[in-house]
Amino acid sequence: MLQLLSRLMKSLSLSTAPATATLQQLAFAHSPGIAKVVLKKGKTQLFKDGSPMVYSGAVDRIVGRPPPRTGDVVIVADGTEKPIGWGLYNSVSMFCVRLMQLEEEATGNLSCALSVEKLLEKRFEAAIELRKSLGLPSVSTNAYRLINSEGDRLSGLIIDVFGDLAVVASSAAWVEKYKTEIVACICKISGINHISWRPSIEMLKEEGLDISKLQEMQPSACPKRTKVLENGIAYVLSLDGQKTGFYADQRENRQFISTICDGRSVLDLCCYSGGFSLNAVRGGAVDVLGIDTSLPALELARENIALNRLDPARICFLKEDATVFMKRALLRNESWDIVILDPPKLAPKRKALKSASGMYRNLNSLAMRLTKKGGLLMTCSCSGAMTQSGMFINTLQGAASAAGRRATILRRSGAACDHPIDPSYPEGEYLSNILVRVL
Repeated sequence: MLQLLSRLMKSLSLSTAPATATLQQLAFAHSPGIAKVVLKKGKTQLFKDGSPMVYSGAVDRIVGRPPPRTGDVVIVADGTEKPIGWGLYNSVSMFCVRLMQLEEEATGNLSCALSVEKLLEKRFEAAIELRKSLGLPSVSTNAYRLINSEGDRLSGLIIDVFGDLAVVASSAAWVEKYKTEIVACICKISGINHISWRPSIEMLKEEGLDISKLQEMQPSACPKRTKVLENGIAYVLSLDGQKTGFYADQRENRQFISTICDGRSVLDLCCYSGGFSLNAVRGGAVDVLGIDTSLPALELARENIALNRLDPARICFLKEDATVFMKRALLRNESWDIVILDPPKLAPKRKALKSASGMYRNLNSLAMRLTKKGGLLMTCSCSGAMTQSGMFINTLQGAASAAGRRATILRRSGAACDHPIDPSYPEGEYLSNILVRVL
């Protein structure tokens, strides 16, 4: 009997498995054995349709001894224990498994089946080719997103590229476990000489990781600051800044601003390092004022003025709270042709949506009152909970009513095209960018 089992395992080894092998057979041949996460009756279709996040409430039982540990490869199966795919397990998170491949895909290309290392290589290759097809990087732009989590089918992994620097934002336990393999994939990319690894601490806490053991990977040779190009405009960015250091998601919206500012005055609220402001001046704006509470961000913004040889008489930056500034500006009877409002995330989770809606309404009401009659307001929300709720437009209508103004929506946008979204996981959509005409 043992000899028969041995021959079967050899015949089904991952390197020589027949094209008709099933995930069940592949898992059986795998050493060590792979546990099976069995879904509850009626919960299978959502994941067969492509949703990558298997939440714990959908799981009926786990088959296999010893039980899987966080980061382990597991089979995901329907109620009859028939495999539907495989993924990476988490014993603590509300997301029990992050699905990596469905059965049909896995058995159609056995080189990646149940192999995180091989799958990473394939997904990186696909992501690089997608960006090339979008013209990234280019002579005028070398700041872009290479991996966008679920959108590139690597849930929990984000990588932004800034020239020869790759910044990794890790928000899943499996990403930390396979750090070496991910870094190896990045090192194969032509032109990248430095890697900065930035764990998302709060998210990784929810993943059950011991935060005290996590370390940011920034070798001594890795620069703390670097320069990038976006649509021909140069930026200094700091790795001590927010998120990965630069908001590449607004690239197309910043470029759009440059097309509508000729001869106009512009107020850029929550301007960070001046992306919208610089584009406004490049587009012919006669007077641009950027407001932010972060002194380090404003120092970068001022460096960017000199870096792009812009006329300092046409653009300046001021450190002040956006709400305080707007209230004082109203008392001075000031107004602008174009107002840009890009506040930080006000609704980090759905439970904060009600209070955040009030904050968005108040901010936008003040911004509309500062917009000249017939002028434009570009307003943004980077809160996924707000964008996914569909409430942002209603919030803007409430803001217009409170301001005693009428608003007409001219343009609706989101993140740039290098931030793909998996339609089976709409929770990946987070950025709203709305252009409003204010009467």
